[in-house]
Amino acid sequence: MTTSEQWILVSKLQDIPLLGARVVTGAAAGPIAIFKAADDTIFAVLDRCPHKGGPLSQGIVHGHAVTCPIHAWNINLENGCALEPDEGCTRRFDVKCVEDEVFLRRDQLATL
Repeated sequence: MTTSEQWILVSKLQDIPLLGARVVTGAAAGPIAIFKAADDTIFAVLDRCPHKGGPLSQGIVHGHAVTCPIHAWNINLENGCALEPDEGCTRRFDVKCVEDEVFLRRDQLATL
């Protein structure tokens, strides 16, 4: 498999709002929230809070974290784990940005 076959184009950078998210659906892994931080860093995590499954994509982005809109858990977007005092992690996905396009790894999308 070539490098280009290992990555799937999922979005244009301009389609992800600053301090917001875009949701990618249809992956076996589940819905994936792609976030853009204030410093333009792009992150991808499973769109489910590890606490009660709330939609992280609807949360508030601050720094490299997002606050779940349901119970206000703060999730580190770099590793998918809740910030103290909360515990638990949601799955994170590798992201590659090339020019104005955002890619996710094919093998990660295909596994639960």
